[in-house]
Amino acid sequence: MLNKRELAYWCVVNDRKLYLLDNAIPLLEKSELTFNTDSARVIGEYLDHPVYWLEANNCSHSDDFYTQRELLGIDQTLFDLAGRATQLSHMLHTQNFCSVCGGAAVLAGDQFAMVCQQCSNAQYPRVSPCIIVAVRKNDQILLAQHPRHKSGIYTVIAGFVEAGETLEQCVAREVEEETGIQVHNIRYFSSQPWAFPSNIMMAFLADYESGELKPDYEELSDAIWAKATELPAIAPKGTIARVLIDETLDLIKGTKHI
Repeated sequence: MLNKRELAYWCVVNDRKLYLLDNAIPLLEKSELTFNTDSARVIGEYLDHPVYWLEANNCSHSDDFYTQRELLGIDQTLFDLAGRATQLSHMLHTQNFCSVCGGAAVLAGDQFAMVCQQCSNAQYPRVSPCIIVAVRKNDQILLAQHPRHKSGIYTVIAGFVEAGETLEQCVAREVEEETGIQVHNIRYFSSQPWAFPSNIMMAFLADYESGELKPDYEELSDAIWAKATELPAIAPKGTIARVLIDETLDLIKGTKHI
């Protein structure tokens, strides 16, 4: 049980948004919170302080809640814990009926799972696997613009993994479907939990093999080959997309070798 005077990080979630104070996850004593903390659950630890997930549905502080994108750039460990809270909240609100018998499901007391009240079936958070890939062609990087990015930024190619598909096959398919080109030398780079709403991004690097750039305008607004000296506005720091872009630019400049 949380001591009232113990400092803790509070990931308070309402409608997939997080309660922020001064653009940060609040580090507060329990008594300083204006929310009912009876349902708070520990989801991790950061800088020797516990991190709590707390649901605050239909609260009166809606103006103080923001999407997790506002936290891009903070320490990755805390960013991922905030994402864990929003993913668990997503589970709570989307998996509240049993997938086996249709009975009502509630959050288990001893694990992060929804348990059916009729048949006792346990449902765990559904995480969708996605690939994201930066493609290099000599001294250029493939960049794409998506209609969902209202700011007009350019980023790299990404997509969901299909049933029966390897990650490498997904990389090749998504690049060809969205841009018309073929790639080779596909290699794993890194990963990032991405709570929008509940994804895991698996990042790859790849090299251009063949084909003409022909964007699929049902998926993209634009796709270009860009040199390091002629970059448009790109994905923000804190995203795995930006890490891939920076890594590829370093490879192009010769400061790294893979």
